[in-house]
Amino acid sequence: MQIHQLKPTKKQKRRKRVGRGGKRGTYSGKGIKGQKARAGRRMKPIIREVLKRYPKLRGYRFKKISPEPEIVNLKSLEMHFQEGEVVSPATLVKKNLVRRQKGRLPQVKILGQGDLTKKLIFKDCIFSEKALEKIKKLSSQTK
Repeated sequence: MQIHQLKPTKKQKRRKRVGRGGKRGTYSGKGIKGQKARAGRRMKPIIREVLKRYPKLRGYRFKKISPEPEIVNLKSLEMHFQEGEVVSPATLVKKNLVRRQKGRLPQVKILGQGDLTKKLIFKDCIFSEKALEKIKKLSSQTK
């Protein structure tokens, strides 16, 4: 005899699904009526306070309005780019400084950590105040 030839000797009894209304519904182990038989979970006020502080998910159709921009510092631009090169999301993806987001070019934000000595051309980038200040300072020195 093999495993696929085995058959049960008794018929399986179906488990009763309780507390769902209908003709064969029952009380779900909560007894009849009363405050403790009602729906809803009663929890300690302290736990409830903690749960209320968490950011809530907004249903399965909710999408975050704008994705976070990819971050690149000036010091990494200094290392990977030559004088007069174009810095754009496409070139940053080619040089593996940022990744594509869901197959698309990401939005790029340039931060001011490190120093920049080369004059570069920027396209489609957002800048932090510190980075913008350093880039403008560099362009004013070369004039």
